[in-house]
Amino acid sequence: MRYEGHDVEQAFELYRELALKGVITGDKANTFKVNETVYTLINQFADKMDADCLTVGQEVHLIPRTKLSPFHISNDTIKRQFLGSKSNNSDIYLMYLCSIVLIGSFYNSYQSNEPTLDFITYEVWVQQVNERIESLKAHDDEQLEKLEKEYSYRWSTIIEKWETLDELKESVTKQSGRTLSRLSFIDTVRRFLAEFDLVELIGQNEVALTEKTKVIVGRYFMEREFNRGILEFLYSFEDEEEDDASY
Repeated sequence: MRYEGHDVEQAFELYRELALKGVITGDKANTFKVNETVYTLINQFADKMDADCLTVGQEVHLIPRTKLSPFHISNDTIKRQFLGSKSNNSDIYLMYLCSIVLIGSFYNSYQSNEPTLDFITYEVWVQQVNERIESLKAHDDEQLEKLEKEYSYRWSTIIEKWETLDELKESVTKQSGRTLSRLSFIDTVRRFLAEFDLVELIGQNEVALTEKTKVIVGRYFMEREFNRGILEFLYSFEDEEEDDASY
């Protein structure tokens, strides 16, 4: 298919801004949505980089599809910007788990297609992570080792890391950045997600999902080909407990 030169140039300029900033807004986003040629070209550019363009209201976001995308944030960057010099991969594994659990809290353990909550508190978030950790601990070491190979998640490391964090009761304001508490770690995860416009703090220790996250969840997260069955695994014990309770 042949494209006019000015359309190619305009598409490249918009894609360039997307690649640099991760988002375009206003007239630029509108051009992406209404100019079919520009829309097609930008999506082709993104596809070559293993990424997708998502329209969220009046914005267009560039989202890495897999870890192979050059737009995927590296573990080293996460450690340097959010977790500190003494962090290791176990902190990142736990951060991923806390993120999955947070979103699951809004989507009724991923049983609903739409959020069922407007916000959750840090305390509820910690409680939800505690429950997932307890479900992981129900597997013996041999099972966990097998499951680690299947899902590429270090489940035993996640359990160990979470249990080394002190479960303090003082306010998170006093803890953030100064203790190794679970609430403090949750605050770190919240700051990481907020950096990429995935959550917002709407009150004291109250977290809400952004529209961007809702679009991402609706388009990707519920699909097994993207989550690799991790959601089913993490919440499988919850289903078993409900079945047991019915007898």
